[in-house]
Amino acid sequence: MITGKTLSRSRNIRRQCTRLLLAGFLGLNLSLPPAFAALQFDVFLGYDGAVREASWFPVVCEIKNDGPPFVGVVEVSPGDFGKGQTMQMAVELPTGTLKRIVIPAFASGRYQSLWNVRLLNERGKVMDEKPAERPRRQVGWEIPMIGSLSRTASGAPTLRPIKRDQADAQPVAARFQTSIFPDNPLVLEGLDAIYLSSEVATQLRSTQVQALLSWMNAGGHLIVAVEQISDVTASPWLKGVLPCEPKELRVLPSHPEIQEWLRSGGWGTNSFSKNRNKNIPNVSQPADHPDQPFADLPHDPAFEIAELPVLTSTQRDGHVVLSSGETPLIVTANRGLGRATAMMFSPEREPLKSWKNLPTFWSKVAEVPGAFYVSSDINNGYGQSADGIFGAMIDSRQVHKLPITWLLLMLLVYLLVIGPLDRWWLNKINRPMLTWITFPCYVVFFSLLIYFIGYKLRSGESEYNELHVVDVLKNGDHVEMRGHTYASLYSPANQRFPLESKNKYASLRGEFLGSGGGHGADRTDVMLNGDNFKAEVFVPVWTSQLYVSDWWNSAPPPLDVQVKPQADGWQVIVQNKTDRAIKLAQIAIQPMIYRLGEIPAGQSKTFTVTANDGTDIRTFVQQHAPEFFTAVQQRQYAFGKSQGGQINDLTNATMAASFIQQTGNQDYNSFVVPAGLDLTRSVEHGNAVLLAWMEDFSPVKGMNQFTPRRGFKHTLWRVPVPISPQP
Repeated sequence: MITGKTLSRSRNIRRQCTRLLLAGFLGLNLSLPPAFAALQFDVFLGYDGAVREASWFPVVCEIKNDGPPFVGVVEVSPGDFGKGQTMQMAVELPTGTLKRIVIPAFASGRYQSLWNVRLLNERGKVMDEKPAERPRRQVGWEIPMIGSLSRTASGAPTLRPIKRDQADAQPVAARFQTSIFPDNPLVLEGLDAIYLSSEVATQLRSTQVQALLSWMNAGGHLIVAVEQISDVTASPWLKGVLPCEPKELRVLPSHPEIQEWLRSGGWGTNSFSKNRNKNIPNVSQPADHPDQPFADLPHDPAFEIAELPVLTSTQRDGHVVLSSGETPLIVTANRGLGRATAMMFSPEREPLKSWKNLPTFWSKVAEVPGAFYVSSDINNGYGQSADGIFGAMIDSRQVHKLPITWLLLMLLVYLLVIGPLDRWWLNKINRPMLTWITFPCYVVFFSLLIYFIGYKLRSGESEYNELHVVDVLKNGDHVEMRGHTYASLYSPANQRFPLESKNKYASLRGEFLGSGGGHGADRTDVMLNGDNFKAEVFVPVWTSQLYVSDWWNSAPPPLDVQVKPQADGWQVIVQNKTDRAIKLAQIAIQPMIYRLGEIPAGQSKTFTVTANDGTDIRTFVQQHAPEFFTAVQQRQYAFGKSQGGQINDLTNATMAASFIQQTGNQDYNSFVVPAGLDLTRSVEHGNAVLLAWMEDFSPVKGMNQFTPRRGFKHTLWRVPVPISPQP
């Protein structure tokens, strides 16, 4: 029987529980910082969610703070197994602000990777985080990727799928929003081409324009669709880039030349061989030929007779790629190592907008290799990293390896001593129980012997070596220098070393190990200071570690180069404006490379070369390719010949590595090439490139913030020069 006293006690218990729950709820809410609930933290990986192997890509962080002000730190680190490299950037977040920051990250694989992105406050407390973020798509380094700054979302390029049914092998088209388009040219280098509507060009900020132009000069292909003449006049930078000047709008009643252009030859093959028979007339090829993969493309009468609005133009330089009668439709010209192409019509408007062959059109404009469309059995891009070539050049020579035969011999002696010899000797003196003493003594002795051998083979002094590969790109009376700095650090002890770069744009990464290797055991903390960095790297005892810094900087021109065509060759004029002699200069003019020789400091020299003087570029590279493969493989082995993982001819090896895609090997017996290193495409498109080697010279201040006992710094200048055809 329930009494009134019992009911009263139950009510009191319920009231007390309610009060406790309410107090706990209020206490939990009061314990949370006010900014936590008023903070919005969004992360965008790559190019519209797409990432390319062996390339820098942007990690765009958008932070909105409606709470109390604080100084935050955005931290980006790999979410895969292993520590990897941690990148941090400080950002001030006053109340009521919206900020976007771009952090460059390096894609060390062709398959889906994970990234952890956190926002910390001044005390290191996590304010918000995005763990295990993954790109929407991740593709191999050899797969074309085109970005888009289109007028409308539906007007963005779409590429025709290739025959190989594999996610990481399909070419990618990614659309940008102007608000989050990067202003750092390094993170754009994962893109082969960028489509830009002239209407959108007027919306870009000056920093975004500079990044776009720098990316183009370093090897990118800028494709501009000119919508209206007023778009060009409103953007002086765009007017200076285009190879033609638009005049007036007219309407073409028919334009069958566009579809005929798709059926004709000229699809990219990524090979010098396609130009060796350039004097042979263009004959029809079978439909499965890589140079004409769509020779049997059906006619589209409705499209061909639809009225097409185009802008007439006056050509300034370059050459006409496609025309309808006397009206140029597509005009292209070299710009530094890259190109600018003007389309005098809009692919975002009718009749092209609804054209069924528009994806095929974009695939040809973006230069997707024709071989991808005729066969699924293509080189899948796996291989070793080109970083290993430079590591074999500059790794410390203080490190020696123990030959495998000596290692096996030592193991055999060890087994004989602790086994038969010990048993025979103890039985001989009739003291078998002494094995409890002799066995530990043998172990200690051989341990000390192994340490002594390792010390003799690998001990030494701290050493820091740098090799700079620098592209010299004209920009008025100055030049923009796009540099790749390969730095090798040898340490005689477990130690951390500070590195720093104050270049205009700079980033740091560890050695890329190629397909399946990722970023290795890189233990680096990088603090980004705007667009450059400070870092602390860890080097284990008796080892050499390779680091790579990609950077941009402005400077007076170190070299001035002119190439003048002659009846039987070219006249090359090189002016060395530095205070250091060029030990060896060579010039690449498709498909040959010509040796010029030495150029003294502060002097100018004139050279005359003919076709018979040079060496085929592919032959020149393949002369060094066996040494490259052997050195990169043996460099990873702890035992073997000390010279097996070394390349001693730094001059010619660095020049050959500048055309590393010409090795001509397939499958795993090839190299994965980080963006910006290979010059093949630039030479294919008609540029000459001067290669000039300087010893004991650095174009920028070294990264090392410590004083090593040993070291050297060498530089390879790479200067693109536009040339006219031979008379």
